[in-house]
Amino acid sequence: MAAHSAVLSVSKIINPLWGRHLKGKTVKVFGTTLEIHRNKTSHAGDNIPLPAKYGGRHTVTLIPGDGIGPELLSHVREVFRYSCVPVDFEVVHVNSAMEAEDDINNAITAIRRNGVALKGNIETKHTMPPSVKSRNNLLRTSLDLYANVMHCQSLPGVQTRHKNIDILIVRENTEGEYSSLEHESASGVVECLKIITRTNSLRIAEYAFQLAREKGRRRVTAVHKANIMKLGDGLFLQCCREVASGYPDITFDSMIVDNTTMQLVSKPQQFDVMVMPNLYGNVVSNVCAGLVGGPGLVPGANYGRDYAVFETATRNTGKSIAGKNIANPTAMLLASCMMLDHLKLYDYASPIRNAVFTTMNETRLHTADLGGQGTTSEVVQSIMRVIQSKGQLTSEM
Repeated sequence: MAAHSAVLSVSKIINPLWGRHLKGKTVKVFGTTLEIHRNKTSHAGDNIPLPAKYGGRHTVTLIPGDGIGPELLSHVREVFRYSCVPVDFEVVHVNSAMEAEDDINNAITAIRRNGVALKGNIETKHTMPPSVKSRNNLLRTSLDLYANVMHCQSLPGVQTRHKNIDILIVRENTEGEYSSLEHESASGVVECLKIITRTNSLRIAEYAFQLAREKGRRRVTAVHKANIMKLGDGLFLQCCREVASGYPDITFDSMIVDNTTMQLVSKPQQFDVMVMPNLYGNVVSNVCAGLVGGPGLVPGANYGRDYAVFETATRNTGKSIAGKNIANPTAMLLASCMMLDHLKLYDYASPIRNAVFTTMNETRLHTADLGGQGTTSEVVQSIMRVIQSKGQLTSEM
């Protein structure tokens, strides 16, 4: 254990009913089914430590990150404590200003141990030497968190240009332009390699179609630039078409990425489930978040075969508003609810999620990013009052 890591107890009261959700070894992760071998120390040649789960409680790795991450995760812990959630957090700090990778390696080890993490975004400084890789990217590739999933949905209490948006975005999370393979072949000439593989393209396409089927969705749109990158994006598009042939109940279409962004800001209601390579996923995710109200509203998740990491969808650090008590806690709280669903703690996830939506849509206590005057603390206090009003088992505020 790293010296700067600490295990913090998040709740002291255990609801005796929660255990019924943990039967079996198969875990639903936002629409797809992944096998979590909790009773084995290794499989398929991997040497993966047993995920921590003791006495009916779960241990989750918590990475505060930079900017508003630490304060938002502090509020998550506050809500969990108040709601008596049977989760303990192992806090691992990652210093984004350091060139050495010791901190991120400690975080990766902790996630391998616990199986699940909740994190704030870790800043990636472009002024650092080229040899310093993005900590967020290292985490995703080291743990093979190949599917980034976000749900962009219109909220009745938030004023936006477009209504009735309900889009699931599935982003390939481990390759593409984020391969971190670049070099200066001659003075003033830099080559960056975009990696597209058949294996990973088939895998993410299968994930998207399975997610669509399990969520009752009717259409999957593959986003690409195969008209220009005929080999790389052409391979991705071909793989999506192959997988689509196995799902005759789901309509498949494709769209060039630049047209996609125009269609999103013109008529976003036409989209249902979208699947795309890494960089396009980054762009489209941010556009969609903006359409429904901004980065403070949308949660995100990163899924792999063995691990899952939850965070805000757009991965903004919010550095300019850190420490001012004005950050919107909605996205991080909803990400924590997705994490509880992943752990099958549905009886804890639902009241928190419902209270967040009640505060947003009925109480309409909004932070400054939504044109309101509420502080972060006031929004969180309102959420806890809603939880209490619904008769949930709670501790003292």
